[in-house]
Amino acid sequence: MSYFTDLAHQYIDGEWRTGSGSWDIIDFNPYNGEKLAAITIATVREIDEAYRAAERAQRAWAATNPYTRRRVFERVLRLVEERKDDIIEAIIDELGGTRLKAVYEVSAAQEFLREAIQLSLRPEGRILPSPVDGKENRVYRLPVGVIGVISPFNFPFLVTIKSVAPALALGNAVVIKPNQNAPVVGGGLIAKLFEDAELPAGLLNVVVTDIAEVGDALIEHPVPKVISFAGSDRVGRHVGAVAGGNFKRAILELSGNSALVVLDDLDETGLDYAVDAAVVSRFVYQGQVCMAANRILVDRNVEQRFTEKFVAKVASLRTGDPRDPETQIGPVINTFQADALTALVDQALAEGATALVRGRTRGNLVEPTVLAGLDENSALMQQEIFGPVVLLIPFDGEEEAVRLANNTPYGLSGAVHTSNVERGVAFAKRIVTGMMHVNDSTVQDEPLVAFGGEKFSGLGRLNGDSTVEAFTTQKWISVQHGRTAFPF
Repeated sequence: MSYFTDLAHQYIDGEWRTGSGSWDIIDFNPYNGEKLAAITIATVREIDEAYRAAERAQRAWAATNPYTRRRVFERVLRLVEERKDDIIEAIIDELGGTRLKAVYEVSAAQEFLREAIQLSLRPEGRILPSPVDGKENRVYRLPVGVIGVISPFNFPFLVTIKSVAPALALGNAVVIKPNQNAPVVGGGLIAKLFEDAELPAGLLNVVVTDIAEVGDALIEHPVPKVISFAGSDRVGRHVGAVAGGNFKRAILELSGNSALVVLDDLDETGLDYAVDAAVVSRFVYQGQVCMAANRILVDRNVEQRFTEKFVAKVASLRTGDPRDPETQIGPVINTFQADALTALVDQALAEGATALVRGRTRGNLVEPTVLAGLDENSALMQQEIFGPVVLLIPFDGEEEAVRLANNTPYGLSGAVHTSNVERGVAFAKRIVTGMMHVNDSTVQDEPLVAFGGEKFSGLGRLNGDSTVEAFTTQKWISVQHGRTAFPF
């Protein structure tokens, strides 16, 4: 199968279709500019058809024995294992991800599919006492119905499956709108896996489109009850506002400005490890990760030693063809992003920053840059940097480190490195983020642990029990076994 020939279509009610729009989304390889596919966009009509198909199919699916539903995810997991090499190649081609990144993304998606297998059986009802004699209170946990999933370009296979698989496992139907830069890996490829795993038609639909064509139709449509969105906080605010205005639940996983903090009690071995964690935290998938460490905060007592080691390691990173197993930095997703990163570095240097490492930009290849000496009030310190540019910031003592780490409108992830684990935990509790990691990287995601952010980094949580909360609703049914004494 050629993924970019066979799967570059709309997928609605079990049929692979061409959109009825008047223009095409062109899917490019960000490394070499090769045209992978042209997809005629979906219109508001196709969005309605997808949601209506999902609504029809969901009723029977919700009534299906959960042990039967579970078999679909067992088959999907087997298919991912069988097709793993092809999926990795597709991620490299469509996203410009390095082979290491692609292997990680597929492996992580497999873990989430394993959790979905168990999730099919997880919703549990409750029986609660009543102050009324003879009354029995039953609280049922039921699927919400239909869920709209709007996924990002950076980890489209993993992030989309994180919503799609549990939503289906819990008895819902789904409509996916993949990012225009990842219409196959984040859309058609996932639909094909579930189709081949014999998921009933209509339960999973993919509409490849653009807001310029459909406006807010994906969010405003009356059928979906939950919108799961991953992307920038700018777009996420709009999604949340429109969803709220239409009385829909919004699960928003948005931008970050994470800090990795290096405390003063590390020996040389600890500093070496912190350097390794910091480099991965910033430069995995070219820094195009919401959890990436934009800022490296280092205590002045270890600043010189850490900086020497960090700069040397960053300078050694190899930028180039993502198919080359020796490549650590591949291309950013498109020319717009490459130009924006170049302008950002130029702006920082104009403001007085010093480039300890200054990378070149060659097409979509943006080499790593390390900036130091930025003013604390610089706009660059407050924003998400979605690329291989990192800020190195010294501090004097823990109090200043806490203040600097929290001095951002975002609060997604973070990390702290110390020789004293409990000191690290105490520090982590003071940082206003949804996730904080002691002696590890800032980029973490596991199937059972609540994932999400504070402040402008999002709303709601996914993974484990949080996913059950996100994609189900509770219904109270009372049973009066005796007779209620009515007042009239």
